[in-house]
Amino acid sequence: MTAQTNTAQTMNAPGTEAKRAEPKGQGVRDNDLKAKWLRIAQRLKAELGEDLYTSWFARMEAEDHNAGRLVVSVPTRFLKSWIENHYAARLSKVAEGELGALEAVVVRVRTAGNPVTRPVEAAEPAVRVFQPNHEGPSLSSASVQGFFAPERGTVLDDSQTFASFMIGTSNQLAHAAASRVADATSGHPVSFNPLFIHSASGLGKTHLLNAVAHRIRAARPDRKVLFLTAERFMYGFIHALRARDTIAFKDQFREVDVLLIDDFQFLQGKTMQQEFCHTFNSLVDAKRQVVVAADVPPAQLDTIDQRMRSRLMGGLVIDIETPDHDLRRRILDSRLEALQARDPAATIPAEVLDFIAERIVGGGRELEGALNRIAAYQQFNRQTITLDLASMVLRDVQANPDQARIKIDDILKVVGRHYNVARQDILSPRRARSVVIPRQVGMYLAKKMTARSLPEIGRRFGGRDHSTVLHAVRKIDEQIKTDERLAREVALLIRLVEQQ
Repeated sequence: MTAQTNTAQTMNAPGTEAKRAEPKGQGVRDNDLKAKWLRIAQRLKAELGEDLYTSWFARMEAEDHNAGRLVVSVPTRFLKSWIENHYAARLSKVAEGELGALEAVVVRVRTAGNPVTRPVEAAEPAVRVFQPNHEGPSLSSASVQGFFAPERGTVLDDSQTFASFMIGTSNQLAHAAASRVADATSGHPVSFNPLFIHSASGLGKTHLLNAVAHRIRAARPDRKVLFLTAERFMYGFIHALRARDTIAFKDQFREVDVLLIDDFQFLQGKTMQQEFCHTFNSLVDAKRQVVVAADVPPAQLDTIDQRMRSRLMGGLVIDIETPDHDLRRRILDSRLEALQARDPAATIPAEVLDFIAERIVGGGRELEGALNRIAAYQQFNRQTITLDLASMVLRDVQANPDQARIKIDDILKVVGRHYNVARQDILSPRRARSVVIPRQVGMYLAKKMTARSLPEIGRRFGGRDHSTVLHAVRKIDEQIKTDERLAREVALLIRLVEQQ
C-alpha cells in the first residue's frame, strides 16, 4: 500500500509529465494490453461458449494492468455483481494465462462521463477486488427486496410491442397465444397455463414477452406483471441466500398476476431450480399466468429437473419457426423504413431487398444486420447499391438453413449407426477407442453442423465439460487434414446427417 501511495505521489509531483506519458515498470502498454485482452476474450469464448460469453463478457473492457493487478470494467452493476459471484475464478485463471500471476482482479462499473464511479444509490462499492475464492459481503433483507421488487425487473424494450411484431405463418400461433395472455382479466388466466414459447435465437420470443408486458401495463394496470430473465431470477435468489432471507425473495411473487421468464435454458443449479419450481407451482395454483421462453422445447431442457419439464409440457408449448421468404421480405421493408427515418439518404432498391430475403434465412436480427451492412457500404463509398454490389458486400454471409434444421439427436443416430456403437455407449464414460472416436466425431459434427455452443454440446453428449468438446473438435479438425480415410468418413457422415 505504501509503494502504491509513493508511486501516486511521484506521478503527481511537478516535472513528471514525461513519466506519465511513458509509464515503465510492470505496467503493460495500452496496445499490448489490448492485444492480450483480445486473446483472453477469445479463450473465454472458447471455454464458455458463444452464448455465455456474449451474455457476460462481450462488454467487458480491460483498463489497466500494473503490479500484478488487472483492472476491467463493465457497463452495469448487474454485470459486475454477476461476474464477481460466478466467474471470478475463471476470469482470473484465463487472465493469468496471458498476463502471468495476478494478485488481484478489479471489476468496476463504467458510467457516462466517468468510468470509475457510478450512482450513489448503489448498495455496493464502485470497485471490488476479488480473488478466486471470494465470498462477497452479506446483504440485508431490505436490499434484496429493493433490488428484486417487481418494478425493478428486467427493463422492457419500448420498441418491442404487438404493433411492431411482424406476423407470418411461422409465428402466428405464438402471437395469438401471447395476445390472449395479455388480454386476460385478473384472476382468470387463459386455459393454457403455462405458455411455453421456444425457438432459435432471434425469432421473436423476447419481443412477444415484451409486448405482453407493455399491453398489460397500458390496458390493464390493475394486473401486476413481472418480466425477468432466468439470470436475473438467479441473481435475486443468490442475494436472498446471502442475506439469509429467502422469505423476502418469495414475497416478491405473491402479488404478481403475470410472470414472464426469458432465456429459461440458462436456469442452473438444483437449489435454484427447486426455488423456481416452488414459485411456478404457487403462481399456477393461484391461477396466476406464467409465460416461459427458451431456445429449446421442455423435453430438451436436459439440465432441468424432469418434474419441472413435465409441468412445463402440461401447458401450451409453441414453436416459432424460421420465417418464410414473405415474412423476411416484410421484415426488411419495416427495417428499411426505420433506417430511412434516421437517414433519408439511405436508398436500397427492391431487388436488393429480395436478394437479402433470399440470402439470409435467419430471423430479424440477421436480416437487420445484413441491411445495415449494405447501407453502411453505400454511405461510406457513396455508390448506388446494385445486386452485384450487394452480393459482394454479403459474400461471407452463408445461407445455411440446415443449421436450424439439424438436431444433435440426428447426429448421434447417424454416428452410432455408422460405427455400430450404441447411443448409450457414446454418452457413457467409457474410454475404449471403439467408443471414443465415434464420440469425438459426433462432437465435431455437432459443432460444425449446428448452432449449439460448446457447453450445450457437452451436456448433450453425456454431461461432458465444454473443454472436452473443444478438445474433440480440435483433434478431429487436425486429423482430417492428414488422415484421408477419416476425412472421407466425416464427409460421408455430413451427407448422411443432412439427409435425415
